[in-house]
Amino acid sequence: MAIPVLKQGDFLIASIQARLTDMDLVRLRDDLARMVGLHRSRGVVIDVTALDVLDSFASRMLRGIVHTARLRGAETVVVGLAPDVAIAMVQLGLTLDGVQTGLDLEEGLAILRRATKKGVRRAR
Repeated sequence: MAIPVLKQGDFLIASIQARLTDMDLVRLRDDLARMVGLHRSRGVVIDVTALDVLDSFASRMLRGIVHTARLRGAETVVVGLAPDVAIAMVQLGLTLDGVQTGLDLEEGLAILRRATKKGVRRAR
């Protein structure tokens, strides 16, 4: 299932709408890596609001997507983690170390605007 990726100004927004297979996550990583360069995007928001489960592979892939986009020059924010998902992740020892998170799309875009407004990228 293709994950829709929208371009809004300097940012890309990937909205995950349903449960994903491992291949869907790999395709999202590859698509975002390509699209960041194609559109010269400065930021990416990954909205996971629709997910009710985030397993260890999905957690690793989200971290990998964030780091891949960062290497391509775009800051990335993951938004929309449901409370139950966040609690389960903590209980299972799953982390999103090094990943910026926000409550929703609006906050994610605000985080990216602040990060890119400075004109200086954080040390990696």
